[in-house]
Amino acid sequence: MDTTQLLRGVLDVAVLAVVEREDGYGYDVLRRLRTGGLTEVGDASVYGTLRRLYAAGALTSYVVPSDEGPHRKYYGITPAGREQLALQAKEWTSFADTVTSLLPRSTGATS
Repeated sequence: MDTTQLLRGVLDVAVLAVVEREDGYGYDVLRRLRTGGLTEVGDASVYGTLRRLYAAGALTSYVVPSDEGPHRKYYGITPAGREQLALQAKEWTSFADTVTSLLPRSTGATS
């Protein structure tokens, strides 16, 4: 199954969940999403999502100097972001449960 469309619909909640656990800079957030199983997530999608969530007030940012290259812009979740995460997590769980209930039950037999 091509998960591109599914990923597009849940990237906000996935990014918020990752940043809620620990602040992170763009590549770090991308790496944690991929390590968590979202292996098909694109760099541009994550960076765009971070910028959009920041502009919407769901994330805050701060710069951390680096001795090994350019400074890094870290993102942290705001109270509004926590509210958004809670709402979207509830919506996702409800949606996933509904779709799961519609799927045929496995009988354990193989074809």
